[in-house]
Amino acid sequence: MSEQLAGQEAALARIQAHLESAKERVLIGIIGKPGAGKSTLSKFLMSKLPKEFVTVVPMDGYHLSNKVLKDLKRADRKGAPDTFDVSGFVSLIKRIRAEQKQNIYYPIFDRAIEESIAAQGVVTSATKVVIIEGNYLLHDEGGWEVVNDLLDESWMVDVDDDKRIARLISRHIAFGKEPEAAKAWAKGTDEVNAQLIERGRNRANFVVAID
Repeated sequence: MSEQLAGQEAALARIQAHLESAKERVLIGIIGKPGAGKSTLSKFLMSKLPKEFVTVVPMDGYHLSNKVLKDLKRADRKGAPDTFDVSGFVSLIKRIRAEQKQNIYYPIFDRAIEESIAAQGVVTSATKVVIIEGNYLLHDEGGWEVVNDLLDESWMVDVDDDKRIARLISRHIAFGKEPEAAKAWAKGTDEVNAQLIERGRNRANFVVAID
């Protein structure tokens, strides 16, 4: 069962403790439903932590391309567990853990173009804590089930669902969807994915409650 970790300041203190005491690189997963605030939490942490020692690696860089999704007839479910290169993502995590004396590059998802850009992010050899951010780090099917064992800690971000869905709708509108289409996607595809993510809550080490 997960244990409550109250708020962003407690999360920050936990990473600071790892920086002071860990002898090897620490991997922390931040998991949450679409719109829960994973990126918000990551940005807060990075604003307070030494960037030369802490890196955020978002799972979203491993989205399959729009062309591949269209070919696989999954474009209308973009964001679902089977719309990512799971094997590639798992290989990255294994490298981050095993190859600590060299720089490791990874792709970043660009919401403006809805595609990933290769080798835009880097985990340097100086990195002591890696925050891995994504929806399906606690998912138990389709190749995702190996991810949790590669993490030292997994944190589930908790937020009021009404606030989360409203935030999602606004995000979709900001990136080009019409209001009705944004609402339909947030309450359709996104909500199906949210229920899958919720199933993994009891496998999280901690719950981070943010407003």
